[in-house]
Amino acid sequence: MVCGNPVTIIFYTNSLQVNPRCYNCEVTSYCLHLLHRYVRLRSKLLGLDELHMYDLYVPMVPEAHVEISREEAISIVRQGLHPLGEQYLADLNRSFTEGWIDWLENRGKTSGAYSWGTYGVHPYVLLNYQENLDNVFTLAHELGHALHTFYSNQKQEYINSRYTIFVAEVASTLNEALLIDDLLKKTEEPKRRAYLLNHYLEQFRGTVFRQTMFAEFEKLVHAKVGAGEAVTADQLSQIYYDLNKKYFGADIVVDELIAMEWARIPHFYRPFYVYKYATGFSAAVALSEQILNEGEPAVNAYLEFLGAG
Repeated sequence: MVCGNPVTIIFYTNSLQVNPRCYNCEVTSYCLHLLHRYVRLRSKLLGLDELHMYDLYVPMVPEAHVEISREEAISIVRQGLHPLGEQYLADLNRSFTEGWIDWLENRGKTSGAYSWGTYGVHPYVLLNYQENLDNVFTLAHELGHALHTFYSNQKQEYINSRYTIFVAEVASTLNEALLIDDLLKKTEEPKRRAYLLNHYLEQFRGTVFRQTMFAEFEKLVHAKVGAGEAVTADQLSQIYYDLNKKYFGADIVVDELIAMEWARIPHFYRPFYVYKYATGFSAAVALSEQILNEGEPAVNAYLEFLGAG
C-alpha cells in the first residue's frame, strides 16, 4: 500500500500521468443520497411496492415514439452543438457531406456504433441508425469521438496523435450534454421532457455511480491481494454484494444473484479502467456548463484540448 492505495493503482494511474488522488475521489460516497433518492423516485413512478435490481433496467418514462429521419437527426445535432462555435460546426458538417458516416445496417456489418480512423485520413463513424431519439444521441456521441480524432491529427505529429480513454469520453459525452440541454430548452410537452430528463439521469446512474462502484470493487480486491490475503470467488461475490447495498440503498431489494455480477464485467480484466468513464463524464458535464455560460473563451480552450492528443 502507498498512501492508502494498492500499488497496482499507483502503477496504472502513473502510466497515464494521473494523480492517484483522482481515483480516491471516485470512491468517495458523499453523493450517494442522490442515487438513493433516484431509486425511491423510480419505485414510485413504476408503481412498485418493492423495487428489485432488475427493475433498474425498466424504462421509467416510455420514449415518445417519434420517427427521426437521417436528415432530421443531422439538423438536431447541428443545432444542439451550436454552442461549440463556427469552426467546430464547419468541421462537423464535413462529416455529413464528405461521407464520413456509414449510417445503415447491412449484411455482415457489426452491431453498435463506433468511431475509428487512421492518421492522415479523416475519421469514420460506423452506425446502425434507427430512427429514434436514442440513436440521435448516439450520433452526437460518436461524432464527438470523430472530431476529437480529427483535431488531434491536425495538431499533432503521428507519434502524439493518439489519445487515451481517460480523455476520450470527454469529447463524446460533452456532445450529448450540449444536445440534451438544447432539447430541454425547446421541449414543452411533459412526457417528452420527462423522457429527456430520465435519459440524462440514467447516464449519471450508469456512468458515474455504477462505474464508481466498479472502481471501488477493484480497489478493495487489489488491496486484499496486496496485503497477501487469498481471495476466493465467494469473497469477491460478498464484496460486490455489499457494495450494491451501499450504493443503491435501503429502498431496493438487493437480490442475492447480483453478488455474482462481477464475473460478467469484462472491464475488470483491464485493471483500473472503469473510473475513466466516471471522470470523463463528470468532466464533460462541467465543461459543457462552462461553454454554455462563458461562450467563446471556453470554446477556444475546449478546442485546444481536443487538439492536444
